[in-house]
Amino acid sequence: MSKQSAPEELAPIAPKLVQITDDVLFGDVWERGELSPRDRSLVTVSVLAALYRAEQLPYHLGKALENGLTVEELSESITHLAFYAGWPNAMTAINQLKKVAEANAAA
Repeated sequence: MSKQSAPEELAPIAPKLVQITDDVLFGDVWERGELSPRDRSLVTVSVLAALYRAEQLPYHLGKALENGLTVEELSESITHLAFYAGWPNAMTAINQLKKVAEANAAA
């Protein structure tokens, strides 16, 4: 997995948030061996979809694909969570997945 980092354009306005994101979240939490990057991506995408965090979802859907999840697995997990997290959340997430999958297929 390539090293993740906070968007650099945020550093001028929130340097500490970028540093903590890079050092703690991506430099420590995501690197722990107790879960694979694939499993961490599945958890992250599920939580972002369930909490309707649509702005963060496309990045993490792309990372999930890079970390070995398939579009079919992500689609199934979103379908599953619709019954626990709400239909609108799942529909938003599946639309985001469609866009990310199409972009990856075109690349």
